[in-house]
Parts: sequence; C-alpha cells; structure tokens
Amino acid sequence: MRKTRGVAALSAVAVLALGLAACSPSTGGDGETTPAGGSTETGGTTETSTDDTEATGSTTVTFRLWDDVAAPAYEESFDAFTAQNPDIVVNVELVPWGDYWTRLPLDLQSGDMADIFWTNSSNFAKFADSGNLLDITEALGDGHDEWTQSVVDLYTRDGSLWGVPQLWDSIALYYNAELTEAAGVDPANLRWDAENPDADTLLPAATALTLDADGNTPADEGFNPDNREQFGFNAQLDLQAIYIDFLAQAGATFQDDEGMFAFDTPEGELAFQYLHDLINEHYVAPSAADTNTNGDITRDLFLQGKLGLFQSGPYNLKTIADNATFEWGIAPMVEGPEGRISVVHGVAAVGNANSENMDATVRVLEWLGSVDGQTAIASQGVSFPGAVGAQQAFVDYWAAEGVDVQLFVDAAEGQTTPAPVGPEVNAGANEITPILQDMLLGNIPVGEALAQAVEAGNAAMR
Repeated sequence: MRKTRGVAALSAVAVLALGLAACSPSTGGDGETTPAGGSTETGGTTETSTDDTEATGSTTVTFRLWDDVAAPAYEESFDAFTAQNPDIVVNVELVPWGDYWTRLPLDLQSGDMADIFWTNSSNFAKFADSGNLLDITEALGDGHDEWTQSVVDLYTRDGSLWGVPQLWDSIALYYNAELTEAAGVDPANLRWDAENPDADTLLPAATALTLDADGNTPADEGFNPDNREQFGFNAQLDLQAIYIDFLAQAGATFQDDEGMFAFDTPEGELAFQYLHDLINEHYVAPSAADTNTNGDITRDLFLQGKLGLFQSGPYNLKTIADNATFEWGIAPMVEGPEGRISVVHGVAAVGNANSENMDATVRVLEWLGSVDGQTAIASQGVSFPGAVGAQQAFVDYWAAEGVDVQLFVDAAEGQTTPAPVGPEVNAGANEITPILQDMLLGNIPVGEALAQAVEAGNAAMR
C-alpha cells in the first residue's frame, strides 16, 4: 500500500476507438525530436533532425514513439547504445497519440517515416501486409526466448515476427484504502456474477462505496443518483481495462479465429448487461455521458478521492503514484464467472522496410530487444519491459517505492485473453464504438446493440 504526495493537473488522453492505450503511462506531450546525448528541440510537430553522417562520420537512426514518459528512458538507453556503437546516433521523435496514427501512413507514403517506430497490436498488421515493415524473423532470427512470449504472439503474422517486444501490461484493481476501509469493502476478493447474485461481491462493494451529497448509498432510501459525490467502480467502455476482460470472464469471445467480431452471444450479452446495469440501474459507476467523451475521467476521479475501485493496468501506475494523496493499493482484478481473465497487451518496435539506414536500423533493433537496451525502461518504472531479463528491474523500482506489482505479473501468467488484432480491426472498431456507447447510455437494448455492432464492425473489416 502506498501514500503519495503532490497532485498534478491531469489532462484527457486521446485514445483509439478500441481504447488500447498500448501500455504507455502517458500519451500527451508535444511533438519533439531528441538526439540521444543532445538537447531537446520542441515544437508543434515532429521534425526529424538533420542527418549528421557527413559532419560526424556517424549514421543517424530515427526512433518514433507516442509516450512522453517513456521518451526519456529511451534517450538514456540510446546514450548507452551510442557509447558502445559510436558510429550510430539515435534520434528520438515524440509524436502525440492524438496525431500518431494519422501521421504514420502519410509519413510512410512520403518517405518521412522514422527508421524504427512504436506500434500496437491493432495497427501493425495493416502495415505488415502492405510491405512497410521489416520482417524481424529474417532480420534478427527466430527463437527469441528472452522476449515475453505473449507479446511475441501478438506480433506474429503469417509465420513471421514483425516487431521487437518493448512493453507489456495486464490488468489489476487499484483501490482507495481509506474509502474501502470506511465502507467495509475487502478489495482483494471481488467477483461479478450476474446469474448468481449470492456469489456477486462486486455490486455490494460498489454500492457501499457510492455516496450522494447527503451520504446515502444506492441501497439507502432517499439516494439521489443525480447528486453523487463518490463512485464505486469504473464500469465504462474501456476495452483494455474493462469490457474485453468481462467478455472473457463470461465465456464470450471478442474476435473469432478469423479475426471477426464475435461478442454478440448470450455470454457477451451477459457481460455487457452487467456493465450497463452498474451504470444505469445501480448507479455505482459514473454516467456513460461522461465516460464516453472522456475515458480518463474515472482515473481522475480516483485521484481526486472520489472513486473507490479503479480497474486498470500498469500504464496508469506512474500517474497514480505521482498524484494520489491518499493511501492506495493494488488488488487482483475483479473475478468473473469463468475466473480472473486479463487481456495482455504489448507495444513493439518495428523497422521501416524502406529505411535508408538498414544496417544501422537492424543494429538498433537488436539493442532494443536486449536486456541492456530495455534496462532504462524498467529501472525508471515506466512499464514492464518486453525483455524477460529486464523485468526484475521494474519490480525492484516499484518495490523501492513501496508498491508491489506482482499482481500484474500474476495476471499475465494466469488465464488471459488476446488483445485485438488484424489489418482492419480499427476500421471495425470505428463502427462498433458509437453503438456500444449508445448502449451504455441506455438508448439501445444490450442484445440489439451487440447484434448491430458486430454486423457493422464486421462489414467494415471485410
């Protein structure tokens, strides 16, 4: 359990329709280019720095990512790389998440794309199929036991690996210890079960944690849902932290073996109906009118001491540790009828197949896949690194901060469900998201909404 100090202003984070923020602890910041070992030049957009090959006798490799918290760790890593490889300088390009996926295909087409760049599971396949990515299996060989296998699996397509694992995350439950103690809630053993209310401990816990301005819970006479000052649980349209996990725990499948959406089943309806009811019938979660337009509002409420239970991943760990002013802790994710099943997602570094510095690019990719290359990411507490040998440094960092992150490891090593994949999955997500949002607003019956969403989403992916 940890009490931290200092509340910083929090801004909304723009996310893809799928809601996979891709393991990164922050997605804000202006575009910038940072030469490793040099100064940072900032501006409204990313500018690739001038190639200094002629001036210094070295080759410049550019590395692009969207995360302003991870960027300094990469700069430190590339300083160490250049110290060992003085013939190669690596420039770090920071492009904000809100612009990242719009700029990426345009820069690939124009030839302005970085030599190496971050991607997530729902975007890489389209670029791999288009011939834009370096085949990692051919470039670095196969049989990389030193990399987290679940991330390797995410980026394996048509028998080849297309990315070097960088970060990974799973899901656990952050809790406000002061609020849970006052409400008599044990966050360590929470379960949702729509068909067996006697086994359901999440709803009673969230009810006890929800208060209106007069201190009434939803179980009390006179409770006013329009004047709530404290909430129980972050039920919302958050794919990574909430609904893909609830689907799996109900026995439903988000995508079938062909990559098509397949959650319009009785099991899928059970999961979404439960989430819908937490919001609209039991009033223990913020309104979808708020969470649909600002996915980070529940994190902000948690940091303000107004949300008792916040299910999320380690990508929010630094923000919570740096900003919470109350005692908080991490418990196992909420269990469902089929058990505790977490999505495991990961970020990979991919090579630009049209890089003009291919030999140097491959050498940097080799570094990015090594324990030495990922130590800075781990030792600064940014995220779980993709290199297995570097993971203890991340655990040790947070242990020194008084935070036990073992539950995220346990979730990743237990029952898991895959993250979204496929070359057109984002196109499908753009169709399903507004329908699911409308469903959580209470405007469309759950079963009808799921049928509409799957039909529209799959039509967009065909």
